[in-house]
Amino acid sequence: MTDFKNSVFQGRSVLAEKDFTAAELEYLIDFGLHLKALKKAGIPHHYLEGKNVALLFEKSSTRTRSAFTTAAIDLGAHPEFLGAGDIQLGKKESVEDTAKVLGSMFDGIEFRGFKQSSVEQLAELSGVPVWNGLTDEWHPTQMLADFMTVKENFGHLKGLTLTFMGDGRNNVANSLLVTGAILGVNIHIVAPKELFPTQETQDIANKFAKESGAKLVITDDLDEGMKGSNVVYTDVWVSMGEDNWEERVKLLKPYQVNMAALKKTGTPDDQLIFMHCLPAFHDATTEYGQEIEEKYGITEMEVTDEVFRSKYARQFEEAENRMHSIKAMMAATLGNLFIPRV
Repeated sequence: MTDFKNSVFQGRSVLAEKDFTAAELEYLIDFGLHLKALKKAGIPHHYLEGKNVALLFEKSSTRTRSAFTTAAIDLGAHPEFLGAGDIQLGKKESVEDTAKVLGSMFDGIEFRGFKQSSVEQLAELSGVPVWNGLTDEWHPTQMLADFMTVKENFGHLKGLTLTFMGDGRNNVANSLLVTGAILGVNIHIVAPKELFPTQETQDIANKFAKESGAKLVITDDLDEGMKGSNVVYTDVWVSMGEDNWEERVKLLKPYQVNMAALKKTGTPDDQLIFMHCLPAFHDATTEYGQEIEEKYGITEMEVTDEVFRSKYARQFEEAENRMHSIKAMMAATLGNLFIPRV
């Protein structure tokens, strides 16, 4: 049997959104929608039959781990989870040595951790596709799911407006700004000035926006930032590895996604959705929530429970789409998509 390879994606790593063209990102998004339809119809799609995939997690995750595991199994691959207690990346063993060992045993590697340089070294030295499940700088697998969710709701991407409220300097905000700029989606970052995206990130996004026609707005003014939004998006105020709760709550409280903020969009209800990459602090039912309530006297942080449970909310569809979009990414970069009939 002839082994036909995908000339665009085969063997490539997915480390940051800025490494891909609009057409390539759109292909992966549409492929994710296609695989979702196959999954719902119960149609097998074992593009990774016989492959072994390593899942490296310096940072814990519910959605990323679950999505990669189920995606790999659906594709016919075997996923092997290696948590923070199972690997010594950059501590007892160098990233280079880890890359060479894992690359000799596995066909693909997922990495979720702190340093972008770590995932880049893994990709450079392992000899197999490496997928960035999150670093402190970028979150490309989240973006595939996010823009897949947007397209699922609106039928298109170009010309829509997505507004991110909250910490405008975290990996999700960085990725939304750059990915939207590539795809021609208008991106508004509404955040306190202290948490605006870095100038380097803005420069990257502005370069792509000139090519796509996307309009980028970075402001601390809610009226300016929310106007005309189709998608209102937020993330936790305190990211993993940080502990400055009191400072963040005080700084970001004016940037909470609530019904008043949604009304500032002026967008008709049928053209407006809310998204969140999760987990979300929208009530006091968790241990964190109870601790926050005791310390700061609030039961809701980045989003109110009213919005979280409203008709606008799409965060659970977005979470499910992590699996379908990751499946598309792994199949495109590691699978044989063009198996001829015999």
